[in-house]
Amino acid sequence: MKKIRYILSAWLLLAAFSCNDGPDPTIAPDKGSGNETPEGSENVVINLSQTYQTIESFSASDCWAPNYIGTYWANEEKEAIAKLLFSAKVADGQPEGIGLSGWRFNLGGGTAQQGAASGIEDPARRAESFMSPVDGTLDWTKQAGQQYFLEKAKQYGCEQFVMFSNTPPVYLTRNGKGYSDMGAYSNLKDDSYDDFAKYIATVLDYFKSNKAINFTYISPVNEPQYNWESGQEGSGWQNSEIKRLTVEIDKAIEAKGLNTKILLGESGAWNYLYETDGDAGRKNVIYNLFDNASSNYVGDLTHVAPVIAGHSYWTDGSWQTMVDVRSQVASKASAAGLKVYQTEWSMLGDGYGNEFVGFDNASYMDIALYMSKVIHCDLVYANVSSWSYWTSLDLERWSHKNRFLLIKVTPAGGDYGDITQSGTHEATKTLWVLGNYSLFIRPDYKRVELKMENTSKNLFGSAYLSPDGKKLVAVYTNLSSTRYDVRADIGSAEVNSIKTYTTSQTQDLAEAVVQNVGNSIFVNPASVLTVVYDLK
Repeated sequence: MKKIRYILSAWLLLAAFSCNDGPDPTIAPDKGSGNETPEGSENVVINLSQTYQTIESFSASDCWAPNYIGTYWANEEKEAIAKLLFSAKVADGQPEGIGLSGWRFNLGGGTAQQGAASGIEDPARRAESFMSPVDGTLDWTKQAGQQYFLEKAKQYGCEQFVMFSNTPPVYLTRNGKGYSDMGAYSNLKDDSYDDFAKYIATVLDYFKSNKAINFTYISPVNEPQYNWESGQEGSGWQNSEIKRLTVEIDKAIEAKGLNTKILLGESGAWNYLYETDGDAGRKNVIYNLFDNASSNYVGDLTHVAPVIAGHSYWTDGSWQTMVDVRSQVASKASAAGLKVYQTEWSMLGDGYGNEFVGFDNASYMDIALYMSKVIHCDLVYANVSSWSYWTSLDLERWSHKNRFLLIKVTPAGGDYGDITQSGTHEATKTLWVLGNYSLFIRPDYKRVELKMENTSKNLFGSAYLSPDGKKLVAVYTNLSSTRYDVRADIGSAEVNSIKTYTTSQTQDLAEAVVQNVGNSIFVNPASVLTVVYDLK
């Protein structure tokens, strides 16, 4: 989430929790608690015949810095950033990037064209729009920096593109702003639902016809449960208003002959997808939009995808919450016949438990290890088919470290300088740990069962099989002080070769070759390890 909520207490604490395949989330009392033997063996078993969800993408968002970087910065800087995000090449044992297979493109509201009059104080939080805030005309030269990274993603082989909207264009809003004074209700003018829908379809058609970029999904509302009153683009929405807009978008996409699907939900937290208490007009989203008994049902519309999307914020503060909430999401979505997408996460919140050193003392690796917990539990308990980070690159300000970014960008004037002035970039540990998943778990891989004897809040793993059955990928995270052997029993499958990729305080997806297939495979303390099996 974007977010004005960046200004948070410096003493946020991290929950320690365990994740494991299977229905029983119980943690063994002394596992991963500092009582381990100096070196442990995990007795890992991977069952290739027990499959779960199909992975469709690992992704990140282009809010907001990419538009400025892509428009104004030196070519060598933005080229290098694109390589880090999208390249899947491994050169001389070192990956060039993290091979993102998805990319989220912000259909901006036009606050950047309004400048200071937008009411958004920080220029780096304003977004351009193809639609003029003054007269509603279209200008395809806008969002040039975002278009640069979109085209780079395509060139590098990224396969899934999602266009999302935080606000309608300001030309179509009630208050002429990119943020709302409507509270829980939409800021879109009452007579402009069809205009907004036609604008969306026109933009989709433009990219398909002129850039050969076909957006898989359009996500028309973002975090509708919140009242976006200032600081960045956003609007609240009632479920009934979402239905009204979705009907119009469905018609507009059909009229253009496009195959883009409508991605709904983007709930500000997982629990909003199923909770029924309080603010009924904006909660219980799965029922409201996808149960034909609901007056807001849209599941029968041609272009509505059978997918529910939510954000991992605010429900990531303890092990039990992680398991309970995500298990309910998986259950409710399955009952409704829906796949699950996690479409935004960064390290927000103020309830991260008592087993973290605190953000003042945390290293970049500490934060990245926490992200790995969230990714793992979203994959294993919510059964997400897509996982997306917020956001790909940003300025590092207010001692936030890498809580909200994958790549740090620093303008010529420093962290608080003018973002339009070309500067430098730096890959952070969140980038490389996300790469432990995104670079190796490719589209159409299926999650398979992985069991570990000592799975705990400090040690966990999951496994994924390629469509042709020739690649098996396992990802392990170790937050304990013990080095563990995670060589796995994979049944009757025969192994040609094994490579590992480690991210730690001193390594960034460092490649190693396991010389003999029966050798130990160690996951070191405070590290994330990806094991890639080449199968016969």
